[in-house]
This record gives sequence, structure tokens and C-alpha cells, in this order.
Amino acid sequence: MTEKQEHNVSSRKASKTSTKVHEMDLEESELNDPFQALMEKAGNHGRYQTLYNYVFVAGLAFSGALTYMNIILALNIPDHWCTVPGIENTNFTLSEWRNLTLPKQTDNRGKETFSTCNMYDMNFTEITDWSTWNVSQRTTETTVCQNGWSYDQTWYDNTIPTDHNWVCAKDLFVTNVFVVGRVTEVVGSFIFGQMGDSYGRRLVFFISLVFCSVGRMVSIVCTSSYTWFLIMSGIVGLTVNSLFQSPQIIGMEISREEDRSRIAFFQSVGWSVGTTFMPLMFWWLRQWKSFMWVTSVPTALALIFSKYVIESPRWLISKRRFRDAIVQMKKIAKINGRNFDVTEKELAEIYRQEKQDVTYGIASLFGGWRLARNTIIMGFSWCVVAVSYFTLVLFSSRMAGNPFLNFLYQSIVEIPAYVVGRYLGDTYGRRFTNSVSFIISFIACLPIIAYATDERYESMMIYLATFIKFLNALTFFTVNLQCLEIYPTCMRQTGIALGTILANAIGVLAPYLVYLGTTVDIRAPYYILGTLFLLGGIGATFLPETLHKKLPDTMEEANHFGRHDKFFSLPKPPLASVADENMKMPSQPELTKLNQAEFAP
Repeated sequence: MTEKQEHNVSSRKASKTSTKVHEMDLEESELNDPFQALMEKAGNHGRYQTLYNYVFVAGLAFSGALTYMNIILALNIPDHWCTVPGIENTNFTLSEWRNLTLPKQTDNRGKETFSTCNMYDMNFTEITDWSTWNVSQRTTETTVCQNGWSYDQTWYDNTIPTDHNWVCAKDLFVTNVFVVGRVTEVVGSFIFGQMGDSYGRRLVFFISLVFCSVGRMVSIVCTSSYTWFLIMSGIVGLTVNSLFQSPQIIGMEISREEDRSRIAFFQSVGWSVGTTFMPLMFWWLRQWKSFMWVTSVPTALALIFSKYVIESPRWLISKRRFRDAIVQMKKIAKINGRNFDVTEKELAEIYRQEKQDVTYGIASLFGGWRLARNTIIMGFSWCVVAVSYFTLVLFSSRMAGNPFLNFLYQSIVEIPAYVVGRYLGDTYGRRFTNSVSFIISFIACLPIIAYATDERYESMMIYLATFIKFLNALTFFTVNLQCLEIYPTCMRQTGIALGTILANAIGVLAPYLVYLGTTVDIRAPYYILGTLFLLGGIGATFLPETLHKKLPDTMEEANHFGRHDKFFSLPKPPLASVADENMKMPSQPELTKLNQAEFAP
């Protein structure tokens, strides 16, 4: 075949491919990914990825969940009441003594119960003849607890609040610990999110691992000082988000497209197994100190495998650090049993037309109308997921019944939720899954609002709250995956950090929603959550579909991402011929220059 004939055949193939791409309403940049061709040489689905996903994505999610969430159970406040001396001089049961010495109050269901913070203002030890004494002689005056508190030890021997009496006048101490954690998460996400895109995912990962594990372990020994306890809890919050984000982002960026939901699934399941194991551990140990040590130390053990943590070669290439990228890909290739022989000059030639993006931190996420819109919607989705997640988790430990089983039910339903979320996301798309899950959550809130005050429906309330938690986990899985796939490589960790910043900013409200629900009206949190679910479901429909599309690398690609998406449509996998032809299209002739003598160093 002559050179002219070959050119004509090539032109027809390119034209045919362009037509197919147009028919599918896809940008060329959404299919064409030269980095995947490079990763295939090093192995983008080999032993290294398997090791990395099990240890640093799933394993660290498991141990990190223990470290992050153990404080919720350790700060639980069991039923309590004023200690009133004198029962030892009588034959009264505890219930009879409480009825005699404690005034009544209205709880969050509108039901009369014994006061938790007040007692009748009289000295019952002065009564010597109980046979002639009757309740009419009791004063009607009340006072705050004068002799400390007694705690129900049905489920716990002790917790942090029972050891230090963080109740009544100090009942906001626990709430404030959670709020400080949310505030420092906002600050940490802002700092470490941008550090990840500026200085690398690996550096941020190690800083986060040390801060998170050390901060929690030190907090165990300083509960006697509330100020230091708050500081240590804040240090944990400062780095906890980047502890999960950095390894997941690296895993995404060194794997093939069809493994992206699998990696998100690994992390989500690791998290849920950790939060399911945690209440069982406390139920067995019954003492908060031993429970906190057992669930805090494993995170620090991840340092043993630190030599296997690489820097993302995709990020290094986006920073034009080709030599460093080759070093990292050779590490991957060695464990995968591959020979990665691409030279620095060849790599520079492949990416010669791409310039390093100039970014301005979070502000760059609002640099174009489409990217700004996606950022705003993703941020709101994160807010809804976060405030509902923490409200449901905190509320579950304060519901009637076994607090450990309530927590376990809320955690164990996450695992099937991730299975369903992965299937729906990979079949019908991330956008559809996100929106429908929000809408169903809104519908599930309605019967809770209608029947929550009636104790006859207590079991139904627990089941519905658990179902909402199932949907929340499904939505979290999808939102997290969308966030990783929508933002460009140069701003990926910053974009995710912005989502967590907004999530934790609004998440500050979660402890107060729980406080409102446990002290004022049990329905109050669900009024607010239901409204947020409805708005989140509507907003999610305006996000671009990310299924079957390559990760955007540049700001320009991110600004055009999803430009041709139809509002009412489900994603279809790209034709094999399109993917194949794209690797041969004239737009990427550099890939054909790999390992040719004239391009050797």
C-alpha cells in the first residue's frame, strides 16, 4: 500500500471515529488518556495495585474509622440522676427512692420522667422513722444535684462523661468536643487539601497518619484537663480527612478506569467494617480507656508499610516532574513484574503540548462557569451527606435500647449499601444513583416525623433510621466517587478538600441537632434532614455523568467536562472501536514514539 493510500485509510478511520464520538456526545478529552497507555506498561491492574488497595485503601480505612469514630461511643452519656443519700437507711428499691427524692421533667417525647439534674431540696438522711413519714412532708422546693450523680451501668462500666460528670451544667461539654472536631476538620481540609495538590499526596499522607494517631492516643491520657482534651481532639480532626483522601486518590490515579468504583468500594467497606467492629469491642470491654487504646493504636501501625507508599505519577506528570514520575512507575512495574523502559525524553515528548496549569488554590475551582456549577453542587451534596451521617450516628447512640446494637445496625447496613451503590453507579451512572438515593431518604423521613413521639412505634423508628443510614452510605459512596472523577488532576485533592470543608462547616450543626432532638423534640432533626435530602436530590440531577469517562487532567478539560450530557439520559459504555481508534488518532502521535531510537535520551 502506498503512503498516499495509507494516509487516506487513516483519514477515513479518523473521520469515522470522530463521527462515533460525536454521536455519543463525548469530548475527545473524555476518552483519550495517554497516561493509561503508560500505566499499562508498568501495570495498572497488578500486584502492586492489589497490595496498595488492601493495605492503604481498605486497611487504613478500617483502622482510621476506629480512631476517628471511637470518641463517639467513649463520650456517650448513659441515663443518670442525682445521687440522694439515705436509701441505705430504708428498704426502698431504687425506683421507689427515685420517685420519692427526684422531681419529674418532660423529656424529648413529651413524656414525664425523673429529672436528671435536680432533686428535692431536703436532707433525707435526717428522717429517722420512715414508718410515720409520708410524702406530704416532702418540700416542693428543688435544687441542683448536691451529691453528684448516679449512672445507669447496664451497658457501660464507665465513659468519659461519667468519669468526669460532664452532665447537667456541663452537658454541652460533649457537644463542644464534636463541634471542635468539625471546625478543625474544616481548617485541616483547607490546609492539607491544597498541600496535596501543591506538594504531593504522599507527604500529606504521612503528616496525617502521625497527627491522627498521636492526637487520639494523647487525648486518652488528658481527659482530666478539658482544654487539653479539646486540643487533642482538634488535632485528630485537623488531619483525619486527608488521612483517607490521599491514599484513595493515589490508588485512583494509578489504576485503570474500570477499577475506580472498585477502589472507592474498598475504602467504603473498610470504613464500615471498622465502625461495625467498634461497638462490639466496647460492648465486650465496657471501659472507655481500654476501648480507646485498642481502637487507636492500629492506625499508627500503618507506618510499618510506609516503603510501599508512592507519590502519584499522574500528579508528578501534571507538575512536569517527568524524572520523578518514571521513578515511581518503575517501583510499580517492579512489583507487578513488568519492565518499564520509558525514558524521560519520551515522556516529555508525549506531554509536550500540555502546559502546567497555573492554579490559585480553591479559587481555581470557580474559574469557569461549568466547573463552578459542579463545585457548588458537589459541595452541597457533601454538606447533606455529612450532616445527615453525623446526626444519625450520634443520635443512634442516644436512642432507646442497646446503644451498641443501635450503633452496629447503623454501621453494618453500610456494607450492602456500598454493594448496591457500586452496582447502580456502574450500571445507571453516578448522577442517577446520587439523586434517587437523596429523594428516597426524603420520603423515609416523613413517617418518622409523623410517628416519632409515639413510643408504640419505637421499633419502626429504629428501622427507618437504619434505612436512612443505608441510603446515606449509598449516597456517600456515590458522591465521593463523583468528586474524585469530576475534578482535574492538578486540583483533585483541593476539590475533595473543599467538599469536606463545606461538609464539616455544616456538620458543626449535627451535634446541636442531636442535642435538640434529645432535649427538646425528637422530630426536630428529621424536619431539617428531610428538607436537605429533597434539595440534594434536585441538585444532583444537574451534575455531569462521570461513568465511562477518563479522569480530567487539566483545568480546560474540567471546564468542558460533561458539556454534551443530556439532562434525561443514562450513560452508555463507549464503543470499543472508539477507544481503540483514539489511541491511533493524529491527536496523540507521541504514543507511537515510545522506545524508538531517535527519541532515546
